Amino acid sequence: MTTAQHDHHDNQQPAGPTGAGPTNIGVERLSKVYAQAIIEAADRKQCRREVIAELGAMVRDVLPKVPKAGLVFDSPKVTPEEKSAVINRICAGHVLPTTLHALHVLARHGRLGMLSHVVAAAERLADELEGRRQATFTTAVPLDAAEQSQIVASIEQSIGANVSPTFIVNPELIGGLIVRIADTVYDHSVATSLVRLRARLKQRSIHEIQYGRDRLGTA
Repeated sequence: MTTAQHDHHDNQQPAGPTGAGPTNIGVERLSKVYAQAIIEAADRKQCRREVIAELGAMVRDVLPKVPKAGLVFDSPKVTPEEKSAVINRICAGHVLPTTLHALHVLARHGRLGMLSHVVAAAERLADELEGRRQATFTTAVPLDAAEQSQIVASIEQSIGANVSPTFIVNPELIGGLIVRIADTVYDHSVATSLVRLRARLKQRSIHEIQYGRDRLGTA
């Protein structure tokens, strides 16, 4: 994984407390650069999905349990060497060499604070390369693995494509399901059904009132 050729001007945009840099556009652009480099390096070793999964686990499972490590990753006061030492303590022997190398590259370039953005970009890019579409499933209650698989299979059959699912719980949904794929939302929630029902009842009431007036006018 080599990013120096892309990163010669990146150091003009120091990462903020969350590695966000000066603008969201800058974060997105840089994240794609590093994501592309990570995937290319992983593909050379034929371990694309494994590397992305390990980086994702670092963001979603490890760092939340080791908040001090997250602070070290974000801090501009901590040297790249110190960050690499933390990476080795956390990851060495537990992840693939390609995953470890990717983290060290981000540390060396002062981009560890962007790790979550880089992982998200890598997941999107991998899905595109594999012909998968990212889908977000929002439900009112948590679903078990069998229920998730059933819903995913149903959506894949409906749209005629494989999806990479993310499940979110929103108790305010009042039951049901909302699926978002790219800019398209498939809404099957009870809340939306109630809104539609109220609209139909309102329309029917207006129709009945108008019908009554018409009858009175012709009586």
